[in-house]
Amino acid sequence: MTTTQAGSGPQRSEGSKVVRILIADDHEVVRIGLRSLLERYPEFQVVGEASSGAAAIEMVDRLLPDVVVMDIRMPEVNGVDACRRIRERHPEVKVIMLTSYPDDEAVFGAVMAGASGYVLKQVGSTELVDAIHTVARGESLLDPSVTGKLLERVRMMSADEQPPHEKLNIQERRILALIAQGKTNREIAETLFLSEKTVRNYVSMILSKLGLANRAEAAAYAVRQNMVHDFKSGDGQL
Repeated sequence: MTTTQAGSGPQRSEGSKVVRILIADDHEVVRIGLRSLLERYPEFQVVGEASSGAAAIEMVDRLLPDVVVMDIRMPEVNGVDACRRIRERHPEVKVIMLTSYPDDEAVFGAVMAGASGYVLKQVGSTELVDAIHTVARGESLLDPSVTGKLLERVRMMSADEQPPHEKLNIQERRILALIAQGKTNREIAETLFLSEKTVRNYVSMILSKLGLANRAEAAAYAVRQNMVHDFKSGDGQL
């Protein structure tokens, strides 16, 4: 669902100091606050707002902003998956992931999806403005509280030494097995005592880690790797 938009169409800000920004967050109050903040700066132009990842992808296609400020957890398509799709279609568009919690898995997924920056919602207005300026210049940034953990994670990980599914944690392996068994997000949520939104976030993270595009590919991968029975519904164990 698209909330509001401004501007006359896809016009790049090359040769101009104006940075064209798309705000994507499923909470209207957050979007209003971000727009109010950013519109105080003459070098920024908020060209649109999106209330879901799917809407953000569609609006980027039409409006071609310079920077997308996007919540990492949203309905339909979450921020990580939306970021990956946006960067695949428009590698020149920079994405800053905005979240309430410094979740290690989310950080890793966002960076692997091509995010230029990752900041916490608790940061002050000056820090967020500086972050937008930084990524608009083509530079990368990470919130200091998570940078060390991310770098350590990257150092420890070597894709050449292990198959992709070895990157999955226990819960992700359970969910992948249930996907391969044909379970819907609702059924997986009921089986694992999770919310559907949490399951959607897990599914997106699984796809990101495995480098897959959709649930069908994930199910096929699990079958090839003999992971279909990794989760035994009777005892809830791997």
